[in-house]
Amino acid sequence: MTIKEVISIIESQIAIPQAEDFDNVGLLCGLPSRNVSGILVCHDALEKVIDEAIDKNCNLVVCFHPIIFSGLKSITGKNYVEKAVLKAIENKIAIYAIHTALDNDFFGVNARICNQLGLRNLKILQPKKNNLKQLTVFVPNDYSEDVKEALFAAGAGNIGFYDECSFTIEGKGTFRPMEGSTPFSGQLNNREDAEEKMISVIFESYKQNQIVSAMKKAHPYEEVAHQIYSLDNQNQYSGLGMYGEFENEMEEKDFLKFIKDKFKVDIIKHSDFTGKKIKKVGVLGGSGASAIKSALGNNCDAFITGDLKYHDYFQAESKILICDVGHYESEQWVAEQIFEILSQKISTFAILKSSEKTNPVNYFL
Repeated sequence: MTIKEVISIIESQIAIPQAEDFDNVGLLCGLPSRNVSGILVCHDALEKVIDEAIDKNCNLVVCFHPIIFSGLKSITGKNYVEKAVLKAIENKIAIYAIHTALDNDFFGVNARICNQLGLRNLKILQPKKNNLKQLTVFVPNDYSEDVKEALFAAGAGNIGFYDECSFTIEGKGTFRPMEGSTPFSGQLNNREDAEEKMISVIFESYKQNQIVSAMKKAHPYEEVAHQIYSLDNQNQYSGLGMYGEFENEMEEKDFLKFIKDKFKVDIIKHSDFTGKKIKKVGVLGGSGASAIKSALGNNCDAFITGDLKYHDYFQAESKILICDVGHYESEQWVAEQIFEILSQKISTFAILKSSEKTNPVNYFL
């Protein structure tokens, strides 16, 4: 199996294009055509992880955080990023990063946190905006099912836990073939009537090229009449963060003890107590200060994340209990998730989890 084939498996399970625009996901270095000897899954592809990959004969490192985040003008080993990338290249090891593609996935990073906490009725905390589009296409009646099937196969009409969603209206269209055309039906210079159906489907914007290509391939007309609209609707099944509810509410101090145990941390930074019991909880793995307002807007009693700054805690305003469990700690189940995805699909070579500690934050107790 080649690196390209492994990537295809990953991307069939995680929609990499749903990553944030600022992110750097995908294959960061390495030849896609190279055969895979083994895969090492990790949180951060540091130099010591590359050493581990060499020792364990793994020539593909699948990581959560991208080791290359901004552009490299040189690779001479002068910092921790260049050291890792240089060693990977010298030893023919490919690095593939997932990061916010898994953050934005409905079953991704934040769903795992919620499941670990036992939260129910899960919903996206910050649904993606400017993510949905609508396609309408006019098709002769006899070909409408063929075009519809092609659209569905290309990923159109998938809405949350439903697929093959569409709306169809029957009507009559007109056209007049001019010199130079090769019409599917009708004669040159004569206006023709056509019994047609207008098919309408919704899709995520990153799928547009494949959907339009599939539509045109299945459509009989030389010129395919269609429109694509950007929708203001938020995508309720993709986005950062998640929130849910406990079956039973708990006191704030009991809640802090609970998450301290679940996240296996010795210290939790938190805002002032609100005096309310905790039932609805928002989570966002990693640096999540940007979601505090969303947690408040969804009437969460508590919000769990990492990397909060001094002034972030003031946003609680005695309405919500804000908890910082640490960046790495909030994402601690990510490598396990990636390992599970790969293990379910690949059995021809070793898939290993890195044993290296890559959390750069230490605590003196």
